[in-house]
Amino acid sequence: MRVASVIGAGGCQAWDLSDPGPGTPAGSDAPWTSTGDAETTSGLPVDSAIITHEFGTLALPPLGESEPCVSWTIANDKPLYVQAVTLANLSSFHHSNWFVVPDHIFDGPDGYWACGERDFEDFAAAQAGTVLFAQSTQSWVETQRTTAGAVIKIPAHSRIVGSVHLLNLAAREVETNLWLSLELIHPSDVEVLLSPMRLSYVDLEIPAMARSRHASSCAFKNYYEDYTNTPYPLKVHYAVPHYHSLGEFFDLRQVGGERDGETLYSLQGFNADANGKTFDPPLDVSDGTGLGFSCGYDNFRSESVGWGIGDQEMCVMLLLVESALLLDGAVLSGSQLIEARDGVQYYEGDCLIIGYPKSGAQGPPTQAELEGGLYVPQLDDGDGELPPVPVCVQSDPDAAPLDDVSLADLNNTLFQPACAFSACHGAGGAAGLDFTVADLHATLLGHEVSANTSLPLVAPGDPEGSWLYRLVSRCDPTDDAGISVTHMPRNAPVLLDDAIVATLREWIASGAPP
Repeated sequence: MRVASVIGAGGCQAWDLSDPGPGTPAGSDAPWTSTGDAETTSGLPVDSAIITHEFGTLALPPLGESEPCVSWTIANDKPLYVQAVTLANLSSFHHSNWFVVPDHIFDGPDGYWACGERDFEDFAAAQAGTVLFAQSTQSWVETQRTTAGAVIKIPAHSRIVGSVHLLNLAAREVETNLWLSLELIHPSDVEVLLSPMRLSYVDLEIPAMARSRHASSCAFKNYYEDYTNTPYPLKVHYAVPHYHSLGEFFDLRQVGGERDGETLYSLQGFNADANGKTFDPPLDVSDGTGLGFSCGYDNFRSESVGWGIGDQEMCVMLLLVESALLLDGAVLSGSQLIEARDGVQYYEGDCLIIGYPKSGAQGPPTQAELEGGLYVPQLDDGDGELPPVPVCVQSDPDAAPLDDVSLADLNNTLFQPACAFSACHGAGGAAGLDFTVADLHATLLGHEVSANTSLPLVAPGDPEGSWLYRLVSRCDPTDDAGISVTHMPRNAPVLLDDAIVATLREWIASGAPP
């Protein structure tokens, strides 16, 4: 484990997780770290800290796909109260779900391991502890931050376990890495402990060559009150949806009460961005009878698509809520076509609800915690400090390209895995740029750039005069007005590896042949 910083009265360096960009540190002082009950160099107690863990590099074979688990045993002797979670990776993490469990559960060496070897299941992990975080589809950097004082509790002696789906669409081996950061606050600042809640439409049958929507309503209020004999208290603090590249629509709405039918969260299209939403103030939906949700898809394929990984689809939303129960609502069977209207097929299914009490370790801070200093777990010997997000480094202009400098190879190693599938330049892509078209060469040379630049997307023979090359080779590219724009791929903390960037440079320099 590695600590990035301890933030407090000493004025030491802090990493800004509210804006997960390239990981540039705020301030110029050297960071100061401590373990145990933390104090600053001034002797005054600190009230927050960020700890960052690097899971290490992982090589993925060409066109490889896998679903390993990955873990970090925190070795925390006291509870931790997490205000924000940041996940950063170097591509190929299609999605991941993260849990906090007692450190004797799913025991074994940390790092990457086969989930089946330790009988890991998402549901069992949530029951044993709690849900920590869910990654938006294919996002590179994402921060889950809730309103001040609304936290996820990591009890003493815990292990963090993630179930991840890795997908390498490049026709070459790639190496990736993964970082997880926790922003801790002092127990005296804790106001409410959040519980996970999940909605999912598992009985998907997405028709071929058609647009469709799949909706359900989950009557949580009756279930909750029958189970607990207490009033339904639900307040929503955070929501993040999950579908794959065919997804084009997500909607969460209240059912019943004054907000009946009101949309609480909506998402249009697919762009591999961080799509979590914090509700500030939290949404009080306790006057309703439950929640409804809907997923929409545009299936351009010639075969129907069901629930699954790879080229299949999902429809899931994770919520962080105020609730004494962990609640799960799902359509597991019985999905039916209700109507077809305006070119869209509408399906509905009944919601099956399961609830169970929170772990006994999910209690409020003790008096001793309230009166003590901020606890930061003990560091491993030799571990240095890490930013929550890896720092972007400019591409090496002298790097050697791949052996095959051709448009076909660039398509297999750059445009398809990094621009089309893992970002937003597929069919109907951002800025009207679609890398999945049949005549890719004509698109690259003929595309009208929408940015504030006089540069063409590709200027044959002139890499530096090509807007595309600037976007992928510089951490902080600027437009004609000198204004910084986001480098590509979108949401990536660092640039693509030097060999890929060099191959694009060499292809353009050689005249950008077909």
